[in-house]
Amino acid sequence: MRIGGLALTAALLVSVLTPASAAMRISEDRGGQIGRYLKTFATLRSSGERVIIDGNCLSACTLVLGMIPRSRICATPRARLGFHAAWMPGADGRPVTSKLGTRALWNRYPSSVRAWLTRHGGLSRQMIYLQGRALLAFVPSCEAVATRRPLHSRHRVTTRRHLRYYSANAANDRR
Repeated sequence: MRIGGLALTAALLVSVLTPASAAMRISEDRGGQIGRYLKTFATLRSSGERVIIDGNCLSACTLVLGMIPRSRICATPRARLGFHAAWMPGADGRPVTSKLGTRALWNRYPSSVRAWLTRHGGLSRQMIYLQGRALLAFVPSCEAVATRRPLHSRHRVTTRRHLRYYSANAANDRR
């Protein structure tokens, strides 16, 4: 137990002392419970870390668009966001759309994302994907961000520390 406590303390110290220039990479996140993502992204927003979307960011993961400032998010060419209505298991175990959960998702998205979703049918049981050039209307390209020069320097920032991203949910939390 003592070793586990020391490891947890060390992990907490590292997370507190991590510089604001660190980046969290999202690569294959299938989503999960909305509340867990709200907590995770609120903590991430407070940390000052950048977010790199580098693969699938589906379902509740898309809350990143409403929780993290646009200036701290970028997307690689592999980035793909997937939107759908929130759901809960019904009495028979089958998915039932959650109006409350769907409203919570909707209210967190920026107005530009809500307008895009409306043009593409809104949040329903059908997954709607946002990727490629269409995604770049909402999230800057990581290539563009990497080549931006600081205001008072002629040197390009070329080093970035990447943190491993862990989905806010465990595979067995998925219903």
